[in-house]
Amino acid sequence: MTLPLHLADSGEAADLAAFLGRLVHYDRAAAVRLQAQAGGAALAVFGRPPSFEVLAIRTARLAEPGPGAPLDVTVSAGELLESVDEAAGTAAVPAAVTGPPWAGVLPPRGGWQQVAGLPGAEAMRAAVGAAVAEFRARDEALPADRRTRAERDRIGREIWSRTVAGTELPLRAVHAAQSLGFLRPVRALAGGAGPAAAPGSGPAGAPEPVALLAAGGWLRLRTPYGSVALRRPGGGLGALQVRPV
Repeated sequence: MTLPLHLADSGEAADLAAFLGRLVHYDRAAAVRLQAQAGGAALAVFGRPPSFEVLAIRTARLAEPGPGAPLDVTVSAGELLESVDEAAGTAAVPAAVTGPPWAGVLPPRGGWQQVAGLPGAEAMRAAVGAAVAEFRARDEALPADRRTRAERDRIGREIWSRTVAGTELPLRAVHAAQSLGFLRPVRALAGGAGPAAAPGSGPAGAPEPVALLAAGGWLRLRTPYGSVALRRPGGGLGALQVRPV
């Protein structure tokens, strides 16, 4: 039996569908973990796009009232995407699936502290563009006998493991945020409403700027459209949340 979800409006449904669509683009068998408090006003959706080695987090506002009981389940991203009705602003939680290993270990809910030194979204988008151009140029310059998957992977690891502006944040996390649509310019909506607030951001309609946060062994790149989280280099397990899935 599926559980109905009533999103705040059609825009929330469209944003959720876009996020799920990007996850499925990278992995047709993608799973997502859903969490919502009983009677809460927001649904948190966690996913892991392959190759980026980050957790992607998207929050969707719910119409009141939210679920009558706490929701915490791992489901097929594709099946959830198919259930989204953008016009009606609804979705349906499909049957649970066996969660992948990442779904059992999530970043902490609280304790996040902002880290200084992160450049703005426009500068980070430019850094991603420059890195993509560098990869293409170096790939094209490889002699035929070295144009192998292993050599291309080595170049990619070298480029995307670089950190951003002296912070601990690797460029691959910024690439993931860009690819998932989290780094696009904040849209201006009629009436002053903004995008759905990312986890830990301000109230809807007043999204906070892009920021780098740290908690225990985790880093999180927060934007008005969502977040990407990853383990800090050498950070160990840190303050993890491990729950049944």
